[in-house]
Amino acid sequence: MFKTIKGMLLCLIAFSLVLTLVGCNNNSNAAKANKAKKVVILTNGDEEAVAAMEKSLKDAGYEGKYVVQSLGTSELGGKLTAEGDKIDANLVTMSSYFIQSAQEKHKMFTDLTFTANALETYPSYYTPILANTGSIFINTEAIKEKGLPMPTSIKDLTKSGFKGLVSIPNIMDSSTAWLLVQAIINQYGEKEGKAILHDLVTNVGPHLESSGSGPIKKVQAGEVAAGFGLRHQAVIAKEQGAPIDYIDPSEGNFSLTESIAVVKKDDKTTDLAMDMAEVIVKEGRKELINNYPVALYEGETINDIHKPAHTKKFDQPLTVELLKQHQEFFNSAK
Repeated sequence: MFKTIKGMLLCLIAFSLVLTLVGCNNNSNAAKANKAKKVVILTNGDEEAVAAMEKSLKDAGYEGKYVVQSLGTSELGGKLTAEGDKIDANLVTMSSYFIQSAQEKHKMFTDLTFTANALETYPSYYTPILANTGSIFINTEAIKEKGLPMPTSIKDLTKSGFKGLVSIPNIMDSSTAWLLVQAIINQYGEKEGKAILHDLVTNVGPHLESSGSGPIKKVQAGEVAAGFGLRHQAVIAKEQGAPIDYIDPSEGNFSLTESIAVVKKDDKTTDLAMDMAEVIVKEGRKELINNYPVALYEGETINDIHKPAHTKKFDQPLTVELLKQHQEFFNSAK
């Protein structure tokens, strides 16, 4: 009798465990299903860009229907290159040259189903959300204190008086440095350009920064007298009363765009991601253009102070392969 009762208890316990496991499995599947319904957005955008995109999505009623994950440009670029349409993302905002290279390799993005009236022609599978432009900037007090001449070109920063007083980003870490390299190669060619870059890096010394915003921070702090970086950051700093001025180099103001693209997925999230992409472009731009004042679409206007004096475009298409070539050029010039 005792053995019978014990056996029945064991059977009941086993049955309860099975029900628990089934319940847990069902909960797990439900969680996965809920996650699958959300649009996953991978971005290399900085805090201001992500905030503007999220605000536009929330205002449009998409709160709770997406998740955003921020990655560095190199990390996200590596994922795009390695994973293609298997990437854990439905929507990507990324440097345009990386999106283009990933598409050429994997055909991973679907054509956009909306039009936005961009000022320039872009491939059917992406459209820009912001652009950054490069320039020189100076600390006016440091320039005066050190008795340095006002630079008008990148080449001027190679003069002996600027030794140890210049800061630039490292092209191995920051795409902002690519704006500098494009300007040098475009104006002087690779042979003379390499000599100029060598002298510039010599003057930079310990002030070669891993972040694109590193130089403006050092210039603002007075640690250096001059730097190269994003033009709009210097404009804003000057407007806020910092002893900063910005100079459009005679070699030219080059720009890089960051764009949005929808990953080709065989599920309903692709349609939802497309709707969100349209919202970000058409509604998010209202705030994005305030933080990144470069006109990209018809009807957009910017203040005159945000209009570079020497806007130029590199004479070759910007690709990941070209970036690698220019990284090698940069390293060989050190």
